[in-house]
Amino acid sequence: MIKVAVNGAGGRIISKIVKTLLKTEDMEVVAAIGRENTPHEGKDIGEMVGVGKIGVLVTGAQMLSEVLNEKKIDVMIDFTSAQTAVEAIQTAAECGVNVVVGTTGFSEAQMDEIKRSIKENRVRAVISPNMAVGMNVFFKIIRDLAQILNDWDVEIIEAHHKHKTDAPSGTALEAYHIIANELGVGRDESLVCGRQGMVGARSPGEIGLHAVRGGDIVGDHTVLFAGEGERLEVIHRAGTRQAFVTGVIKAVQYVMESPEGTKGKITTMEDVLSLK
Repeated sequence: MIKVAVNGAGGRIISKIVKTLLKTEDMEVVAAIGRENTPHEGKDIGEMVGVGKIGVLVTGAQMLSEVLNEKKIDVMIDFTSAQTAVEAIQTAAECGVNVVVGTTGFSEAQMDEIKRSIKENRVRAVISPNMAVGMNVFFKIIRDLAQILNDWDVEIIEAHHKHKTDAPSGTALEAYHIIANELGVGRDESLVCGRQGMVGARSPGEIGLHAVRGGDIVGDHTVLFAGEGERLEVIHRAGTRQAFVTGVIKAVQYVMESPEGTKGKITTMEDVLSLK
């Protein structure tokens, strides 16, 4: 039985993850972590997600290392904020706990910190900006198309619910980085986030990225390849957050079953799904 801790108790995606883990035969939720001094501390995570008591009480992040060691956790799932996740991943790695991370918005410096912790403590990690299976197939498709349609104009459009606080989304930025890498342009030199006013004609190599916010949109991503006289669009729409949860479960299984060589390395959903 795989012992799982969830970090981000109280969040919508974590609630769905807990419900799914409770139905998964070879996994069990044995710890739930909230933010430091969370108002949910001491509450049963099962009651919080609407399935009744399961005997797992929420603990504040200040007790993370104690909980991970006491409960002998195999994998910690993290859906929090970038800074919170960095600290949690470092703590988990020091405790010898594998991690599955769907948190987005990491800076390069933060990713360097995470990589160092994973490597030094030789734990396994899956870190991806989007855990949905279809979204990762989407990433593979746009990578292939960028190679083929390398002289076409590219625009990325993403849409999310009105409560999302960051823009562009981590998934849209990942799509941009994939395409920019295939086109051989600098990591940020070709990025144009939205347009307003007299911006002039589109410059060669420019990649536009546009964010839409409204209602309860779970997550829509479109990459538009525009050529002369024709265009091609690749679209992924997440209807419910369960799409992400399915990928999370696959990632948990992967980190527990992956070969010795993955210790100390960060893998992605492409590895989990054998898309590379």
